[in-house]
Amino acid sequence: MSRMRVLLLLLHGYVAVRILPDLPFGAAGVVAAALILVASAWLIPYGFRLRRTRAAGRARLLMWAGLIALGAFSTLVVLTIVRDVVLLALAGVTLLGHVAVPMSTVLPASAIAVPLLTALLTLVGYVNARRVARVRDVEIRIASLPPALAGFTIAQITDVHVGPTIDGAHVEQVVAAVNALDADIVAITGDLVDGTVPELSRHTAPLGDITSRHGVYFVTGNHEYYSGVQPWIGELQRLGIRVLLNEHVVIEHHGESVVVAGVTDVTAHHFVPAHRSDPQKAIAGAPANALKVLLAHQPRSAPAASRAGFDLQLSGHTHGGQFLPWNFFVRFQQPFTAGLARLGQLWVYTSRGTGYWGPPKRLGAPSEITRLRLVPA
Repeated sequence: MSRMRVLLLLLHGYVAVRILPDLPFGAAGVVAAALILVASAWLIPYGFRLRRTRAAGRARLLMWAGLIALGAFSTLVVLTIVRDVVLLALAGVTLLGHVAVPMSTVLPASAIAVPLLTALLTLVGYVNARRVARVRDVEIRIASLPPALAGFTIAQITDVHVGPTIDGAHVEQVVAAVNALDADIVAITGDLVDGTVPELSRHTAPLGDITSRHGVYFVTGNHEYYSGVQPWIGELQRLGIRVLLNEHVVIEHHGESVVVAGVTDVTAHHFVPAHRSDPQKAIAGAPANALKVLLAHQPRSAPAASRAGFDLQLSGHTHGGQFLPWNFFVRFQQPFTAGLARLGQLWVYTSRGTGYWGPPKRLGAPSEITRLRLVPA
């Protein structure tokens, strides 16, 4: 049995021990709640295992149930911990004699509140995840921006995660929203897919309809390497999307130059040694005085991008944490969680992502299609 499976069982046991004895539903109600926890412990690994497949029929329903259960159980564990902390604090207050807390009322009420709140948050998170991402407008103030580039717009999508639960119909809606922005360029900053080209090519086909004045550009994320990066590079090129592998293009916009560079994911060399991420290589030979924009899947490319002399980096990967409380933990792995930040002279914009990964759930980290507009500082 894997360590993750053991941890999952231990966490289910923790919730059972802390919640079930206090439920005021009688023996039948407690047994029913216990059976729900048993079903969760079985469904989660099953659904997670099937997430990389285009499952059909009963297997597809079980996959959905397992992924929803994963999101729900994550919240259930957190709320159980919060409840225990509150109960401990109330016990301390009672012990010190400041207030007599009626624990006979608090215990059953809080035991009911935890699963009810879990169900509500899971429902809200599901609706948030499944809707098409809304457009988020962001202004980037660039020092000494040439007047001809004032108002230059970049539409960014990232972390769409086309796969078992995000299909071509959803991609069509995203493409329509992007095209409505009438952007100067479109940037797709990785983790586009969760599956192989034969499985997903009909679902990614609408990406070939994206339009912009100066082209559509893509950089690899870690999930492209999980899914077969070389076939996906070929498929995206077939759709007319320019894949930037530690390289750049120079765009002429109203007589001014814009360098659009892209690097491979920072973990790429573990899968394809020749794909080691290299912002310096990506900018080599670029016009010295041009505005320099880097597409990099992970925010942690920023220090190298800053040293290489880029003005702006666009990233994704973090999903903004996707749902509470994981947004508090992203910062231990990435320098930026979401939004606009500054590193020296480099602006870094980290998108919360256009789709979702794993559980269809978003709380406190809404998905986005980003319209970035350059303005003079």
